[in-house]
Amino acid sequence: MKKNLLIALWFTLVTTVMFGVLYPLVITGLAQVLFPGRANGQLIQKNGKIVGSTIIGQSFTGPGYFHSRPSFAGTGYDASASSGSNLGPTNKALLERVKGDVQKLQAENPNAAIPIDLVTTSGSIPRGGTWDFLGNHA
Repeated sequence: MKKNLLIALWFTLVTTVMFGVLYPLVITGLAQVLFPGRANGQLIQKNGKIVGSTIIGQSFTGPGYFHSRPSFAGTGYDASASSGSNLGPTNKALLERVKGDVQKLQAENPNAAIPIDLVTTSGSIPRGGTWDFLGNHA
């Protein structure tokens, strides 16, 4: 029994180090060598300062721009905070934000149906990604 416990603990330790430390380090290292731009978030620099990312939506205001989806990265679209908000469908803050976004889009486009994809932060974009400022779908 004691021997089985020691084997189990040793196996747990070895696999934790292998898959929790070594594997991520090797994959990160390979990504840095083979795809340095992609591994670092495809950042856009202007005058030596990071101003955005080619893979994270940017905040545009004005009727001539496409509307991007809401981002938990905030108003500055911080690439290090680009995950979801984890707010549930009954969360008051989420409902208020979605309601405000819908009202804003309806004011800009009074005769257009607002796709739910455009006001939620889901990872898929079946319709919202092709909705332009006129409410037309591409």
